[in-house]
Amino acid sequence: MMNRGNLSRRGFLAQSVGGLCATGLPLWFAEELLTQAQTTQPAAGGANDRIVMGAIGTGTNRTRRTGNAPIRGERGVHIMQAAMNETGVLMSAVCDVDRPNAEFAQNLVRTATSGGSRDCTVHGDFRQLLADRNINAVTIGTPDHWHALVAIAAMKAGKDVYCEKPMTLTIEEGKLVHRVARETRRVFQVGTQQRTEYGGRFRLAAELIRNGRIGRVRKITTLIGDNPVGGPFAVRPVPEGLDWNFWLGPTTQVEHVLERCHYEFRWWYEYSGGKMTDWGAHHNDIAQWALGMDESGPISVRGTGAAPSAQPNSYNCHPSFEVTYTYGNGPKGAAGTQLVCRNGPAMGWPIRETVGGQPRVAGNGILFEGDDNKWLWVSRSTIQASAPALLKDPLPATAIRLPRATSHMNDFISCVRSRNQTVCPASVGHRSVSICHLGVIATRFFTGQTLTWNPVTQLFTGENAAAANGHTARAVRAPWQLEA
Repeated sequence: MMNRGNLSRRGFLAQSVGGLCATGLPLWFAEELLTQAQTTQPAAGGANDRIVMGAIGTGTNRTRRTGNAPIRGERGVHIMQAAMNETGVLMSAVCDVDRPNAEFAQNLVRTATSGGSRDCTVHGDFRQLLADRNINAVTIGTPDHWHALVAIAAMKAGKDVYCEKPMTLTIEEGKLVHRVARETRRVFQVGTQQRTEYGGRFRLAAELIRNGRIGRVRKITTLIGDNPVGGPFAVRPVPEGLDWNFWLGPTTQVEHVLERCHYEFRWWYEYSGGKMTDWGAHHNDIAQWALGMDESGPISVRGTGAAPSAQPNSYNCHPSFEVTYTYGNGPKGAAGTQLVCRNGPAMGWPIRETVGGQPRVAGNGILFEGDDNKWLWVSRSTIQASAPALLKDPLPATAIRLPRATSHMNDFISCVRSRNQTVCPASVGHRSVSICHLGVIATRFFTGQTLTWNPVTQLFTGENAAAANGHTARAVRAPWQLEA
């Protein structure tokens, strides 16, 4: 929220509401947000309310690896600092298999004005951190191929978990994480922060759709960007302090390539799913939230894409792609809403938005299309509709309203104290990333074919079912075992 400075309370509120409305939010919704912000009181943060936390998988600035490249913190550091900024949280331990990363995070904790601990310990093995009985909760900011193993171990050790998206690397991993969360009754939050942040505009979009503002939702388009192209990359000596074998963990042993590690792991199918699981885990999550299908999924999927490089040690995610899902929300369970997830706008794409004062074709966001040519567009920059009244008319008192919080981490910390369910628990995070995994499977192994999916049994059916179901899990390299 904006800094008050020397403004009066009335002037501050007027300026804040004006700033929110400038991003497309309707006046009634902006006023709701300001009321919520004013009435939300932080926890007292007394001794009994203190939450001791550890950060697993921190990342760091990348200048040590890339010469004069600009400093860029990674998600592990960001979510660690977000937790430290919450009232009553003490960060007492950090863990990263790259020792300089862990020490960088330790220094951030020790020098923090709040939420820091001079006694913050450093670990290279997450199991050592989890053995600390004083730790109540953890953040997980590791690469995707580690999420399930670490999250399951953390919950079994009695820790609540904030796990970066995508929650898992495979569909079967998601089932296991969900099951352990249910059995251990640990609080779990998946880092799909569009549900709570960005001025609440994604929640507003979902509420408007849920309440029939554009009629029956016929099509949803999620634009999530291109996958980078690069390689072949050189094999290099393992940098001092990096435990490369531990970084690879459950995946196949390969020689060290700088561009596989840290931020760039996203563009290798061995460790992630490219933009489909990176951005798709955000936008497809909102699509299902808006449809009221948080714990369900589509009934079919079809994917196509430009072939990735076949050269060794090259990024291997499809550079461009289009995946079409069909949901069974039509009359009597028939085919209904179509969700199209693709890397960018097609020719003639109708949506324009202004970012930083510059107009542009919208290339990242969600378009909902309904009856009578009604549509609603939402991105991290703006929310728009085919007619002003679709946004400006307030929702009635009887409308469906969705969970809200001042921030995603605040929601998690509040639920750690209350033991309530977070806005994106393991059950929802699993279903949201399952959509993305379905898209990757269809595009990688069955391009141009329509696969049938049963969202109840969470299995492929019909033609190619046996082969497709074989891709819902992956082999795990010894000595690691994925078990719940």
